[in-house]
Amino acid sequence: MKSVWVIDDDRSIRWVFEKALAREGIAHQAFASASAALDALKLEMPAVVVSDIRMPGESGLDLLAELKTRFPRLPVIIMTAHSDLESAVAAFQGGAFEYLPKPFDVDHAVELIRRALDESLKQEVVEPIPEETPEMLGQAPAMQDVFRAIGRLSQSAATVMITGESGSGKELVARALHRHSPRSAKPLVAINTAAIPKDLLESELFGHERGAFTGAQNQRTGRFEQAEGGTLFLDEIGDMPPELQTRLLRVLSDGYFYRVGGHIPIKANVRVIAATHQALEERVKNGLFREDLFHRLNVIRLRLPPLRERREDIPLLARHFLVTSARSLGTDPKRLTDEAMRILASFDFPGNVRQLENLCHWITVMAPGQAVGPVDLPPELKGEAGLSNASGDWVTQLANEADRRLREGERGFIEVLTEQFERTLILRALAATGGKRIEAAERLGLGRNTLTRKIQELDLEREIGGE
Repeated sequence: MKSVWVIDDDRSIRWVFEKALAREGIAHQAFASASAALDALKLEMPAVVVSDIRMPGESGLDLLAELKTRFPRLPVIIMTAHSDLESAVAAFQGGAFEYLPKPFDVDHAVELIRRALDESLKQEVVEPIPEETPEMLGQAPAMQDVFRAIGRLSQSAATVMITGESGSGKELVARALHRHSPRSAKPLVAINTAAIPKDLLESELFGHERGAFTGAQNQRTGRFEQAEGGTLFLDEIGDMPPELQTRLLRVLSDGYFYRVGGHIPIKANVRVIAATHQALEERVKNGLFREDLFHRLNVIRLRLPPLRERREDIPLLARHFLVTSARSLGTDPKRLTDEAMRILASFDFPGNVRQLENLCHWITVMAPGQAVGPVDLPPELKGEAGLSNASGDWVTQLANEADRRLREGERGFIEVLTEQFERTLILRALAATGGKRIEAAERLGLGRNTLTRKIQELDLEREIGGE
C-alpha cells in the first residue's frame, strides 16, 4: 500500500509526524533530504508527499518541480517556517496541493494529509471530457420546453421575445435560435440597449450620414444594416428610450428605416429577437414602454427559467463549466464530491447560470486538489450567506463551520457554537410568540424555569424585554 512521505531535515518534525500518523494508522516513511526521497522513488511511489521548503541540498520547491514533472497528479504539501507571501505563491505556482506554515497544529496537519490521501485515491476516477462543447445544457422540464420551442421555431422568421432574470442565458437562446434558422449563414448582431448612452443608441441601431451631427465625419452603417439577411438581437429592450421605441416600431411595421440625417429609405431584411429581465406588461401600464411595440415584439415569447427553478441541471452545468474553465487555464478539471455538489445544488444562485460559471472558475483556480469538498467551496456558499440560501440545510452549514474552526486550529469552540445555537432558537421562538415566554418554552419543548434560566445565562433580557 502506498504511504505518506514526510521530508524534513529537522528530526523533531519528522518525529512529530511519525507519531501522529502512526496514531492514526496511516502508513508513512520519513526522509531527511529531498535526494533521499528521490532515491526511494526508484523503488516505490508515495500516495502523498509532505515536504519542508528549505533544506540542505535540494529544496522543497526543487523536489516539488521534480515530482510534478514525473507524477503530475501526486498531492504534495509544502511546509515552511518562513511564512511569507513569496513562499506561498511559489508553492502554489509549482502545483502544491496545500501550503502548511510552521508552527502548525498537528491535528490540522493530519486532517490535511487525510484530504490529500482522499485526493490521491480518487485520481483513478477520471470523468470523461466531452469532445465538443454543446451550445446549451439542461435536463429540467422547463429547459426541455425551451429546447422544444427552439426546434419548432427553427424554420420560422417570427419575432421572438425572450424573458428571464439576468444571467439566465438569454443571449445563448438568441444565438441558438439564429444558428438553427434559415438565416444562420448570415450575421447575428447583438446590442445591449441598456449599455449604450441614449444619444448614441439611435446611431448605433440605424447608422448615420456624414455631417448628420457634430463629429459625424463619415457615413456609418448601423446594427440593422450589419445584420442584413440575418438576426438582430436587442438585449434589455425594456430600457430603450421612448423616442427610439417609436423608430423601432416603424421599422418592424414598415420594414424600412433611415440613417440619422438620411433621406433615403433602407429596406430591413432582419429577424428581430428581443430580450428583457423586466416585466414589460408593467412598464406598459406605467407608460414606460409603448404598448403597440410590445405587441409587435411579443409574437412568440420564450421564458427562460432561473437556475433555482432547474436545480437538477446544476450538477450537469457545474461539470461542464469546470471542464471549460480547466481548458482555458490549461489544467486538469476539478471534480466536486457528492457533498459539495449537494451544497451547490441547494444554493439559490441569484446571478443564475452566469454566477455558477464564475463560481466554477473560482473553484478551478482556488481549490487545492482535484477532488473538491465542502471546505473548498467559495465563501458565499458557506457561513451565514450559505445558510440563508441552503433550503434549511443547517446541519451541513454547521459541519462547514466546524471544519473551518478545526482547520484554523481553534480549540474549545463547542461552547461558543452551542451558545449561538441556543440564543438563536430562543430569540426566534420569542419573536414568533410575540414575547410570550410560556408559549415560547412550550414551542421549544422547555420548562418555563429552564427558559428563564437560559435567558439569564445568555444575557438576553435587554434584547427581548419583559412579557
